Amino acid sequence: MAYIIVSIVLVGYLLIATERLTNMNKAAVAIFIGTVGWVLYICYGTDFVMSQHPGEYFNFLHGTTASSVAVKQFIAQNVFLKYVGKASEIVSFLLATMSIVEILQNNGCFDFALRFMRTRSSRRMLWSLAIVTFAISANLDNLTTTVMMLTMMRQLVSNRRTRLVYGSAIVLAANCGGVLTVIGDPVGLVLWNNGAVTATNYSMSLLLPCLVAWVLPTWWIGRSLPETVSVERVVLPYRGDDTNLNVWQRVMMLVVGIGGLWFIPTFHNITKLSPFLGALCVLSVLWIVNEVVNRRLITDEMIHRRVPRVLQYGVLQMMLFVMGSMLALGVVRETGMLDRLLSVFHELIGGVWTVGALTGLLSTVLDSFLSALTMISVPDVVDGIASQTVTGGFDAALVQNGAYWKIVAFAAAVGGNILCIGSASGLAFVKMERVRVGWYFRNVGWKCLVGALCGLAVLWAVL
Repeated sequence: MAYIIVSIVLVGYLLIATERLTNMNKAAVAIFIGTVGWVLYICYGTDFVMSQHPGEYFNFLHGTTASSVAVKQFIAQNVFLKYVGKASEIVSFLLATMSIVEILQNNGCFDFALRFMRTRSSRRMLWSLAIVTFAISANLDNLTTTVMMLTMMRQLVSNRRTRLVYGSAIVLAANCGGVLTVIGDPVGLVLWNNGAVTATNYSMSLLLPCLVAWVLPTWWIGRSLPETVSVERVVLPYRGDDTNLNVWQRVMMLVVGIGGLWFIPTFHNITKLSPFLGALCVLSVLWIVNEVVNRRLITDEMIHRRVPRVLQYGVLQMMLFVMGSMLALGVVRETGMLDRLLSVFHELIGGVWTVGALTGLLSTVLDSFLSALTMISVPDVVDGIASQTVTGGFDAALVQNGAYWKIVAFAAAVGGNILCIGSASGLAFVKMERVRVGWYFRNVGWKCLVGALCGLAVLWAVL
């Protein structure tokens, strides 16, 4: 049964990697393999429990007679809920940040960026888009940032070919900015929640590699642009669902929203509570401020929301994808197959940098989150330290703030830039602008590959 479960998960991986060919939604596939895996697991629950949790199970029985019902209850209460809790932490964090973005967007807090980016200099606009995207994605998830910036970019540039170039730069900046912090990408959130990394050490280690992997390809892309670009006239939108706020009110809400997200690592260090609780706290404060400054809210026009549907739908899909992926890898762990995979890593692959290269290669075609999640799920992390006893180069790499976690997270993020279909932000760009993968690789992808290799070289020097 363990091999059957693993086979189902691998078939799901294949469907996720070939989503553009099969038109099978990856969120639906992830949810399917996650749920079916646990159903099959509990059908053979006695065998799995006795091989993985014999001591815990006997303590659970308290001297009562073992039965199939008792095994199912043990799995439901002591095994399954553990993985549901971990996945729910990430999903709740994404839900909170998505709501923060919606409140800020509806109040026009990002409209200032349109005026800042409007220029006839093509290279200045490129760097304006890239810098704003990089900064925002370090605080919000990269999919939300990408869709929001692509929407803004479409208001500025009407020429489709120019939009393809600028959109590629936005995806690159979003992925590199997202991996810079523990709250900018779901991979960093998983590592942070598991205690594998601390926020400050993680960001400081990846700062220079992320800058290199972002700046070099962006500069390269800019060289192919003409001197000037035709831009549309920027008119700040009238927001029928909210009172028109003045400049200081918008700035105040932006400071509360983005500044609150910056405070989350400090909140976690002080309270030791899950980061999603800090995100919900920021959301509640921002929500109250929104109610105060919008006392004359026009309730009859609340349906005219300005947040793009693709943003809402995309983030909801990402939440389901994260949930399904973490449940699927959780059931694979409970079969004991990931323990065997760790031994294979140590015996055949030989080092953490080889694992990093493999992660980057996988993330070019497979979703970068799923690629990284697979690799970081191989070692069983308990309080930031891998519980398996390994020897050789993996020893130092699997401790808290060890090289393994940072290499895998960085390699997955930059690998997703190479073909554009290996990341959620890249897929959003492909769908919004109908980008051909061949065009992207010829004009942008190979430059991102060079930047990724240079970033990995810098990461090697830093670590």
